[in-house]
Amino acid sequence: MSTLIFDIETIGEDYDALDATTQKMLTRWLKRESYDQEEYEQALLDIKNGLGFSPLTGEIVAIGVLDMEKNKGAVYYQALGQASVDEEVDGITFKQKTEGEMLESFWQGVKNYQHFVTFNGRSFDVPYLMVRSAVHKIKPTKNLLANRYLNYQAGDAKHVDLLDQLSFYGAVKRKGSLHLWSRAFGIKSPKADGVDGDDVAKLFRAKKFLDIAKYNVGDLRATKELFEYWKEYFDI
Repeated sequence: MSTLIFDIETIGEDYDALDATTQKMLTRWLKRESYDQEEYEQALLDIKNGLGFSPLTGEIVAIGVLDMEKNKGAVYYQALGQASVDEEVDGITFKQKTEGEMLESFWQGVKNYQHFVTFNGRSFDVPYLMVRSAVHKIKPTKNLLANRYLNYQAGDAKHVDLLDQLSFYGAVKRKGSLHLWSRAFGIKSPKADGVDGDDVAKLFRAKKFLDIAKYNVGDLRATKELFEYWKEYFDI
């Protein structure tokens, strides 16, 4: 059965545009735990820059999917204010969609698969996808959080989270990022072209939407190669 690799890119809301109550909920501990004003200001900046890590204060701007066996896939991405243009490059189709449309397409697509691969998908991607889907009143078509320990019943979705596997379910102290695992095994890192996850929000504000989508492809390709490495040397 075919295997689907997937990955998302997210951005946070504008902190200064949030209502006063929400700002208070996000920062009420800062002054209590900050040693001085400088530490407080740095912690506040970290909160502002980290809003994209939560589906309660962020949104999805790209969803990438890659069929492992066919080595073909798609990246759905937001491109606010730009004319809708779909294109295909090296087996990847880029499709402009709203967040709601991306989620609809994702959940429709996963119905055709039983095996899934991510890097940190159980802790980040899947919960984020589920919460943002609920915001848009979209119901998931597969339970991608079941069977973390790879004990499957007939009909269950098989989801291999490579961060789980390579950190031995969190047993090791330092888990390592996708970049570090790629570097260790001679895989091209998605950051090799000078973009990383921290740049996504800046690229989005600069309306460089396709750059975000192409960065997502790097994540998909690296995850695919890392999964092949894991299958060969770790999957006992």
